[in-house]
Amino acid sequence: MPGATDQFDLKDVRAGKADPEYVDLLRRVLAIQSDCEIGGPHLYVDTMLPEAPLKMDRLVVARTSAEEIDHFRKFAAIGGDLGVDVSYILSRNNPERYLEAFRGTITTWEDFAVFGFLIDRVGRYQLEEFMGCSYAPLAAVVEHPSRVMDEEAGHIDYGTTRTAELAAMGGEQRERIQRSVDFWYVTGLDMFGSATSKRAERYRHYGLKRRTNEEARRQYIAEVDPLIRQMGLVVPDPNKGRKFV
Repeated sequence: MPGATDQFDLKDVRAGKADPEYVDLLRRVLAIQSDCEIGGPHLYVDTMLPEAPLKMDRLVVARTSAEEIDHFRKFAAIGGDLGVDVSYILSRNNPERYLEAFRGTITTWEDFAVFGFLIDRVGRYQLEEFMGCSYAPLAAVVEHPSRVMDEEAGHIDYGTTRTAELAAMGGEQRERIQRSVDFWYVTGLDMFGSATSKRAERYRHYGLKRRTNEEARRQYIAEVDPLIRQMGLVVPDPNKGRKFV
């Protein structure tokens, strides 16, 4: 049987060449990724599409949701080949989502902007884990050239630009955007998971992820903290309200 770090294809899995634990972890990570991709539109489409302040903003909401739905389709298809039925995720209630970040509802433009700035950026970190990973169909989705990665970068850029614009307005608007940053910053840090997660280590063992949870979280902090300061905002306490440390 091939080693844990070999790259597998669908035919290898079907032929029983992959460790059963590897297949279970692969199915799990695909189910979670699919849930996260479709979870975003469920957070904001109903409220933010009609409430967008500008026509261009409305277009961005519609385009972003369409792209995330397509990302769901791609990951769901890979999972489906492995026997993972994620069709129920399409109609799943927000409180039932895998990750805390997707269990509520976005009702303000500040939260929509900061979600793109901070949470879509966490999503990019997760997608980067799949580059060169041990399951070839999964790696192919995110490796260059990749519409998924390019579209995710667009979501992040828009969120970052819009957050900076709102912060630059000062006054009450700056206070509102700061509150959104306070909430989503800590939520984003928790999305990386526990620093002592045993399952995360098994993902790394089998080549489905490259970084430890804490390593990825530290890199994320090093990236976003200077951006928050450049906007004239205060970097939130990274330990306040955390659920996973």
